[in-house]
Formats: sequence, structure tokens, C-alpha cells
Amino acid sequence: MLTEIVDSLYEAAFISEKWPAVLEGVTGAAASKGGALFVFADGLPVRGKAVPSLQGLMKEVTADETLRLSTAATRMSELRPASFIDVDSFMTPQEIRDDPVRIRLRTLGLGANTCAAIPMPSGELVMFVFQRGLEDGAYAPEHLGLLDRLRPDMARASLAATRLGLERARGTVNALATIGLPAAVLASNGRVRATNTLFDQEKTLFVATAFGGIALANPESNRLFQMAVQARDGEPVSRSIPLRSALPPPVVVHVLPLKRDAHDLFGGCDLLIVATAISASALVPSPTILTGLFDLTAAEVRLATALAKGLNLQVAAAEAGLQFSTVRTYLNRIFRKTGTNQQSQLVALLKSAHPFQQ
Repeated sequence: MLTEIVDSLYEAAFISEKWPAVLEGVTGAAASKGGALFVFADGLPVRGKAVPSLQGLMKEVTADETLRLSTAATRMSELRPASFIDVDSFMTPQEIRDDPVRIRLRTLGLGANTCAAIPMPSGELVMFVFQRGLEDGAYAPEHLGLLDRLRPDMARASLAATRLGLERARGTVNALATIGLPAAVLASNGRVRATNTLFDQEKTLFVATAFGGIALANPESNRLFQMAVQARDGEPVSRSIPLRSALPPPVVVHVLPLKRDAHDLFGGCDLLIVATAISASALVPSPTILTGLFDLTAAEVRLATALAKGLNLQVAAAEAGLQFSTVRTYLNRIFRKTGTNQQSQLVALLKSAHPFQQ
């Protein structure tokens, strides 16, 4: 049985979606009912995989700082046990009772915990944690011994998986360079994980910030950009930000959240940043281009298009089918989404987008 588990560990090292099933196999072999692995790195969000029955809790733990910094997690991060140990031996009864993660585990019928921590040469700390059933009592020496026999293979598989994830992210953004798109991938805290050569060359558009972050060179565009980077799921923010560079053409920077399979494809990163140039034109921009580039609503597109034709605000309101009393509200929204603050700036930006195809 151990040979089969070891084989599956090395398979999971290269196919991340295999980890839940692999952890399930280790869980069963070690007389456990739950299992997970966590990846910790300075300045980056916690990542992890869990057996199918604990995937809901895993999402909670990786999203909630209170859970990530639970007593058990903090204690094990400090101890960094080289072999699998009985976690409860390093906690008081009160700590076990009050630990928020342990409270959730008990509601799932899970009790005693064992853990091993594996420092990676690249700086990450990988932690494997397994749980017994509440009715099963503490881990016996033979259970911990079996896990320790598997530990060297867990370490090698983890090292390959963490490095491969970053290399996959680099490879994907490099592929975007072949179609002419400067791109970078970021963790949820805004720290850059990988960039392609086109992105690195855009010195007039992007600037490095403290703690490995990036900003847009234009202050107003950067305000919108930082709002998009820091936005939580479901928040109504513009994720397409116009940016005028020192030389034409103008550029739109898109902030794309990486979800589900895309999250794994980009090595566990959370955001894809892509810059696209806007073709210069003296003609009126297409409504579909305005919607796609600047996240404008249909009513905002009608008003923006009318203004781009050179109409004054009152006539533009009539052509767009809007009450003049509400036009200022719409115009302020358009200013905010496009990073402009004057009609002349707005019209100049809009006329740099693709023309109507009539």
C-alpha cells in the first residue's frame, strides 16, 4: 500500500488536482479521518489542499486570518517539527478547547491532530496535518511511524509542487508575450509572482513598489488600479484602467481575477495583469469596445459615445435618451471608470479607441 501512496505523491507533485485524493490515501493508511497540507511563505497568502471532506474548511482557513493564526497553526509554525508529532502534547487543554480551527474540526467529528513541517530551500514552509476521529483517541506510535516513513517522499513531492507552480505561472505569462501582451501575475496581497519580458520593458507604465508590489505610473490611473487589486469578490470596481504613456498609443491595464482551474494554472496566484494598447483613431469608438475596456454600463456608453461625437452635454443627454438632471451623475461615473476628470480628456481618450464598424 505504501508503494502506491508514494507513487501517487509524485504524481500530485506535477498535477495539483491529485492532492485531495493523495491526502485521502495517506489519511486512510495512518488510521486518520482528515488530512491537509498548507504552504506558508513570507508576504504571501496561505495556500493549501485538503481531503474532499475538509475542502470547505480549507477555504475558510485560507481566507480568514483569524483561522490562519489559530493557536495550533501558530504553535506548529514556531516549532516546525521535523517528524510527525502529537499536536495536542504541545497545547494546553484550554487551548485545545478554544482554538477556532479545532472547534470547527470537532463539529466535523475530528479530534487528535498530528503535524510535520517541511522547510523548502526556496523559503516556503510546507505543513502536513492529519486528524483522528473524535472517538478514536490519540495517535499511536505506529501511526506516527508510518507517516514518518512517508515524510521524505512528501517533502520531495512538495518541493516539486511549489517550484512547479511558480514555473507554470512564469511559463503562462511568457506565452502571453508571444501575442504581444505585457503581463504579470500577482498574489492576493498585490505582490508580484511572475512577469514576462514585455511587462519588464514597460518602465513608463509600471513602477515597482515596496514589498514586491507594482503601481501604475499615472497617479489617478494607479488609484483605480490599486482599488481593483485590493477588491474583494463581488465588489463593483473597474477592472479595466486606462493609462496614458509617455509615447502613444494609450494603454488599458486589465486586472483579471484567477479562479478555480485558472488559479492552479497560474501557480496559485490570484490576479493576472495584462496591458493592451488602444488603436489610434479619430472616429467614434465602438460601444462594445467602451464596455469591454472601461466597464461602462449601456447608459454610460450611450452618453460617452454622444460626447465623443462632439455634442455638448445637453444634446448628448438627449441623444443618449437620458434626463439632463441625471447626466452629471452618469458623467462622474464615466470619469471615475476612465480615470479622467474633464470632458476634453474623456473625449480624447474615447477617440483613441477602435471606431464603429458600419
